[in-house]
Amino acid sequence: MSVILKAEHISKQYRLGLVGTGTVSHDLNRWWYQIRGKEDPYLKIGETNDRSTKGSSDYVWALKDINFEVQQGEVLGIIGKNGAGKSTLLKILSKVTSPTTGSIKFNGRIASLLEVGTGFHPEMTGRENIYLNGAILGMTKTEITAKLDEIVAFSGCERYIDTPVKRYSSGMTVRLAFAVAAHLEPEILVVDEVLAVGDAEFQKKAIGKMQDISRGEGRTVLFVSHNMAAVQNLCTRGIVLKNGTISYTGAILDSIQHYLQDGNTLSSANLHIDERKGTGKVLLKSVFINKNEDTAIPYSGGKFSIVFELDNPHKILEKDIRLDFRIDDALGHRVTWLSSSMYPSEKTAVCNTFEFVIDKLSLNEGMYYVTTHIVALGEVTDWIQNAFSFEVQEGDFYGTGKKVPSVQSKFLIDYDVRTY
Repeated sequence: MSVILKAEHISKQYRLGLVGTGTVSHDLNRWWYQIRGKEDPYLKIGETNDRSTKGSSDYVWALKDINFEVQQGEVLGIIGKNGAGKSTLLKILSKVTSPTTGSIKFNGRIASLLEVGTGFHPEMTGRENIYLNGAILGMTKTEITAKLDEIVAFSGCERYIDTPVKRYSSGMTVRLAFAVAAHLEPEILVVDEVLAVGDAEFQKKAIGKMQDISRGEGRTVLFVSHNMAAVQNLCTRGIVLKNGTISYTGAILDSIQHYLQDGNTLSSANLHIDERKGTGKVLLKSVFINKNEDTAIPYSGGKFSIVFELDNPHKILEKDIRLDFRIDDALGHRVTWLSSSMYPSEKTAVCNTFEFVIDKLSLNEGMYYVTTHIVALGEVTDWIQNAFSFEVQEGDFYGTGKKVPSVQSKFLIDYDVRTY
């Protein structure tokens, strides 16, 4: 595959609260350096784009020295927290704004879907805006007309196609804008979080269309979203932005795990032992979430494990110890119960650790609370109500790119749908 887009040393600097440098003297100084062919003096100052801290400089780097390549037919996911620089990068790639430093090299037309109604004239009808957007992309009227019926049908806005766009809801506007961007055959399609405005049915259609564009038609997609299920299902490679810089790039699952694990390390869960009861012969000493997995962050559909380390001073044997635990949701409703008694052991070794491993985590995103129960030699030695908690992140459990709302279900089940 050939490189269709290349970003070299892209940086974007802003002056907070003001347009330009803020004073005539600053603007004149910048102009004087420019005509002499010297570097802008204000590029030498500025702070990292960390929205959570108060800085001492009026200048901030929204992006700093971004470098990457995109292959033809690739679907690149760009992920990161709010304020990481994702939308700024897409605006630069789409030529909505220019970089402070660096350059973009690309081969082909770029169609962008950055914000609701971007590129649409509110006083013009949906039909007229289709022709307007097509002309901006460099297409002839004949080419646009050939695609018109397909665009209107995909958008689902046929009844309102001759109504001014200012009368559309945000969802209708997004539907039409995506239909135009996807069907007018750009070599590169840039899609920001804007798809989240659409309903579930349209999101499914949009993701399916982007898959067709990349896999069937060999065109390139740059996709930004906070929906990790959609990113995992759609993208082949990922870039993780943090404070305006690239913190990771690689395979999409590795990128998602890096993003979810940001700021989290493999460490013992905090045990709450205020309500500990039992004889104390065997006690729960520490707990690790995903200690032996690739990421410490559990996510729906991913591999999941809990390691329970015991304090067993009396050296009670493995065959004589049972560990149970239940998992409750945030409202205290029991979700599931697991027990080592389902897999009884006859080992005569001293037991110091239990590890429960789940190949495909069936819990939906949310916070969960664990109550533990240890029985040794037939008596309860340690019982802790809400001993620790863990948070599950969304994942592509069903492999469809669709997320099950956590209010609908806490527990996910694999199933098929058959029609007759």
